[in-house]
Amino acid sequence: MTTRLQDTLTGETRPLDPLEPGHVRIYSCGPTVYGPAHIGNFRSFLFADVLVRYLRYRGLEVTWVMNVTDVDDKIIRGANEAGVSIGELADRWLERFRADARALRMTQPDVLPRATEHVDRMVTLIQALLEEGHAYRTEDGSIFFRIDSWPAYGRLARLDPDQLRVGERVEADEYGKGDVRDFALWKASKPGEPSWDTPIGTGRPGWHIECSAMSMAYLGESFDIHTGGVDLIFPHHEDEIAQSEAATGQPFVRTWLHCAHLRLGGAKMAKSTGNISSVVDLLDAGVSPRALRYALISVHYRQGLDYTPASLEAAAAAIDRLDTLVAALSAYSEARSDAPDLESELAAARSRFEAALDDDLNVSAALAAVFDLAREQNRRLAERSISTADAARALAMLRDLDRVLAILPDAADELPAQAAALLAAREAARTARDFAASDRLRDELAALGIGVEDTRDGQRWRRLEAVR
Repeated sequence: MTTRLQDTLTGETRPLDPLEPGHVRIYSCGPTVYGPAHIGNFRSFLFADVLVRYLRYRGLEVTWVMNVTDVDDKIIRGANEAGVSIGELADRWLERFRADARALRMTQPDVLPRATEHVDRMVTLIQALLEEGHAYRTEDGSIFFRIDSWPAYGRLARLDPDQLRVGERVEADEYGKGDVRDFALWKASKPGEPSWDTPIGTGRPGWHIECSAMSMAYLGESFDIHTGGVDLIFPHHEDEIAQSEAATGQPFVRTWLHCAHLRLGGAKMAKSTGNISSVVDLLDAGVSPRALRYALISVHYRQGLDYTPASLEAAAAAIDRLDTLVAALSAYSEARSDAPDLESELAAARSRFEAALDDDLNVSAALAAVFDLAREQNRRLAERSISTADAARALAMLRDLDRVLAILPDAADELPAQAAALLAAREAARTARDFAASDRLRDELAALGIGVEDTRDGQRWRRLEAVR
């Protein structure tokens, strides 16, 4: 089955047909580094991560670019308040983003370009727009895109182009633009703001032009997929389309994918309202990174997701069920013939998993396929109806599917040396029937986040995942 994705622009669900056969080029709007990313941001980032992982699982080459906005009004304001340069402030929060992404097992994008390193490319695009009559200068030297020069404006958001712009980052009359609908491509320099001396004047880029320049720098004038949150459809992505296609004369993006809001307390999570929960704060409070990842990816990306203590507890319980199964399969030992129907069962589970993700990345259905498989393997383990080799095959299958999900525990060979030594000592204590020492070592392992139980197959361990 071919992977099918629902394009925001057309509303159609179409087969993925890369511009270059076998190679998918993806651009994702990344963090604006003036503070820590919140879990609403990471829902969008992790949706793109699952997409990239699945396409690679399917054997496609993927080039994934995620931008870093390191100059805009909020960064400038934050840097001035902190008494540091925008570069220092951006570096601080970019490192925090990287650490949070690693904790949540997000794939490292192939390119993580910073806006301040691509000003020359933005200037080139703006020059083309000026030459074609799609942009104009204001008295102070700022440059704006002329909306009435682009009749297709509004298609992505399904808006009447005559409608006033809502939620823009710049006040309507701040730079003296000619039409309230027009958006800034270049902002003339102001006291206390960073600026660049360029052929189009001294100033700094507008927010929207940054993504057009960076995406085209690494993916070409036309590329396959652009992702982001639904809040970016208008005006950001609408503006990207207009300025990019007006400058190049080429279709900009083949498929637009937008992730629905994460809600906290029934309302959209947003820094502007203070209704946020940051990744770093949750992790510092002891929330399991894998449970948090599961909570953020477990609902279809186009469906709104409510983040609550109950949803996090449910995610932790799901992770615990998988951890228990992985531990059981790893420790299982039974000298018997292989189960004749196991291979077909594993193949059917893989088929259901792939069919779900081929259907516009339906991760909820894919997870259901994984847990159906887990339930069947638990039954077989309880009945001891499979061989040692069968258990290894089932575990290998789960780990292969986890290349997409990234929620299973680390493999045994990644266990810290201290924990490995304690496990060996406890096994020796059990063999010597020194139960007092065995219990003491169990407690020491628990303090290290390793749970141990004694089974027919011997000592079995798994990582303990705290909810909070």
